[in-house]
Amino acid sequence: MSKLRIAVLGDGGWGTTLAVLLAKKGYTVTLWGAFADYCQVMLKTRYNPKFLPGIKIPQSIEITSDINAAVSENEIVVLAIPSQYTRQTLRKITTGFSKKTIFLSVTKGIEISSSQRISQVILAELGPVKLAVLSGPTIASEVAKEIPTTAVAASVNKQIRKIIQTVFSTSRFRVYTNADIIGVELGGSLKNVIAIACGVSDGLGFGTNTKAAILTRGLAEISRLGKAMGAKAETFSGISGLGDLVTTCISKQSRNRSLGELIGKGKKLKEICRNMQMVAEGVPTAKSAYALSLKYKIDMPIIKEIYLLLYKNKSPRQAVNDLMSRRNKEE
Repeated sequence: MSKLRIAVLGDGGWGTTLAVLLAKKGYTVTLWGAFADYCQVMLKTRYNPKFLPGIKIPQSIEITSDINAAVSENEIVVLAIPSQYTRQTLRKITTGFSKKTIFLSVTKGIEISSSQRISQVILAELGPVKLAVLSGPTIASEVAKEIPTTAVAASVNKQIRKIIQTVFSTSRFRVYTNADIIGVELGGSLKNVIAIACGVSDGLGFGTNTKAAILTRGLAEISRLGKAMGAKAETFSGISGLGDLVTTCISKQSRNRSLGELIGKGKKLKEICRNMQMVAEGVPTAKSAYALSLKYKIDMPIIKEIYLLLYKNKSPRQAVNDLMSRRNKEE
């Protein structure tokens, strides 16, 4: 198994972290980045200063901006690309993978133009490839520092999810398996929108009571939509559901929570995004999630208010007032 060849597409913090983790396990790893100049920086310094500062990239990791060279002859291709760029990146792959290649999505987002989960985008662009998803409460810098972490490998194929579990598991990175790929993807994607809501609460100076309310009611919204889309309810109380939601909503390192906090303090979205090095997936996912709530006729008031905050310039305090003044109902 140590001779396994793995490509990681996406040189952000999470992609680089997984490349390092896999290289330390002895696998042959290639890390692909979209920008040749930045790949040269990483090759020369063996660091990723923008997205994963302070973590040494092992010499054994090949770094390239040639996507077909990266994918060529690899048994596993890890997709760690921002959700809104996944489709166009996949279209650059013209050769190099076989019917045996497993494509593993580690992206937590939903495409705006189609409202598709990333696994659906992969199948739409590459055809009926072998497919899995890895998700969970996995802050990249903590995993890179080998802080104990759990994650979930999901696939409809039992053999595939067991392979991913074996390949990625370490003494500090424990991987569980799950057959519910829909639930695992939705949990990882929608929690980012709820994290923005928690950040807004922080920015407005609200307390623990408010955050607990957002977390619990946000999880209820995610579960309602998930069940309507074919996911299993119990998935959302697990690692890729509640676990990831709590981490993203409370961590000071969470990009989505931090973005929400700045909005709560009166900053404008365009200004915030302009100054961010990394993508906050909750921003595009808020739009996708709101569209899905309308499509499936699911009541998602927190998701709706975050959509209105981000895309319709609604004031944070008005959003809170509207949430709190909704008609009384059973839990």
